[in-house]
Amino acid sequence: MLAIIGVLAFVVALLLSVMLHELGHFLFAKHYGMKVTEFFLGFGKRIWSFTRGETEFGVKAIPAGGYCRIVGMSSREELTIEDSDRAFYKASVGKRLVVLGAGSALHFVLAFVLLFTLFSAVGTAALTTTVDQVAACYTTVNGECPASEALLPAKVAGILPGDRFTAINGKEITNWAKDVKVLRTSPGVPVDLTLIRDGKTMVITLTPTPEVVNGKTIGIIGVINQLGMLRQNPVDSVVHSWQLGRDLFTSSISSLISLPSKIPALVSETFGGKKRDPQGLVGVVGVAQASAQTVGDNKLAWNERIAQFIMIIASLNIFVGIFNLLPLLPLDGGHMAIAIVDGIRNTWARLRRRQSPRPIDVEALTPITIVVFLFLAALSILLLAADIFNPVHFNL
Repeated sequence: MLAIIGVLAFVVALLLSVMLHELGHFLFAKHYGMKVTEFFLGFGKRIWSFTRGETEFGVKAIPAGGYCRIVGMSSREELTIEDSDRAFYKASVGKRLVVLGAGSALHFVLAFVLLFTLFSAVGTAALTTTVDQVAACYTTVNGECPASEALLPAKVAGILPGDRFTAINGKEITNWAKDVKVLRTSPGVPVDLTLIRDGKTMVITLTPTPEVVNGKTIGIIGVINQLGMLRQNPVDSVVHSWQLGRDLFTSSISSLISLPSKIPALVSETFGGKKRDPQGLVGVVGVAQASAQTVGDNKLAWNERIAQFIMIIASLNIFVGIFNLLPLLPLDGGHMAIAIVDGIRNTWARLRRRQSPRPIDVEALTPITIVVFLFLAALSILLLAADIFNPVHFNL
C-alpha cells in the first residue's frame, strides 16, 4: 500500500513539474504580449477543457508531458491581421529567449523550493545532542579496555546514554556537528559540558583525551550521539539549498555528458540479463520505483522517507530543466539556439546597414527534429523495457 502511495506521489509531483514548466512559457509569453491559444496537460484526444480569455486550458488523454501553444512559433504559420504583431517569431531575440527558458527556470525554482523545505521544515539526517553510546576507552580487546589504557573522559565523568548536551563552556549548542569542534580543538584542556538528565540540568567538567588522527592531534571524550533529523534556520536553509542545488546541477550535467556512453551498458542490462547499475540510466518508471521504495521502506521514519522523496523530485527537476536546455529541436534549447542565431544574423545585418533577414524557418529543420525525436523515443522505450523487465535496485 505504501509503495502505491509512493508511485502516486511521484506521478502527482511529475505532473505538477510539467504544469509549472508550461506555466513559465505561458506567463512570460503573456507578459510580452504574445498570443497563447492553448495550455494543455498531456497529448492526443481532448478529455476536458475550458476557455478563459483567448486561451483554452485542459487535459488530454496521453499524460506524457504538456504544451503551451504560442501563436507564430514558425514563420510559415498563417496569421490573422489581429495576431500578426503578437507572433512569437516577431518578438525580439531577448524576449524569445526569456519565454523559451522560463520553463527550465521554473524547474530550477521548484527544486530550490523543495530543497529549502527539506532543510527548514523536514530536516536532514544529522547527529543530535543526545548521547547514544558511551565508550569506556579508545580501543578494546575482546570488548574490554586494556589495562594499559586509561578510561575515556566521558566514562570517567559519568556521562550516560540519554544525556542531552545543551552547552559547551557556557555557549549554547545549536548544531552538534559544528559545536563539537570545541572539544576536538581542546585536547588536554578542561571543558565544561552542560547537559540535561531526567529533566535536571547539570554541568560536568572533563578534559578531552589527546588522540592523533590523520596526523593531527584532536580531543576525544568518548561519546557517540544519536542520529536524527535536524532542521535549520531560514538563512542556513537558503545557503545549504543553494549549495546542494549547485552540486545536483553539476552532477546532472556530468550525467548528460556521459549519457551516450551508458547506452551500450543499458542495452546489455536490458537484453543480456546483467544486473542494473544504480549509477546508470534510469527512466521515469525507474524513478517511480525509487519513490515507491522510499515511501515503502519501513526501516525509515516518515520524515526520513519524505526527505528522500523530496531529494528525488528536486534532482529530477534539475535534470529535466538542464535537459530541456540542450540545443536540440524539439527541445526548448533547440528553439533558443535558433533565436540566438537569428540575433547574430540581425546584428550582422545592422553592422552592414542591411535589412534584417527573415527569421530562420523552424519547419525547414523538421528532418533534424524528427531524428532527435526518434532517438529520444527509442531511448525512452529502451529505458521503459529496462525498468520493467530488469529494474534497478537503489541503495536508498
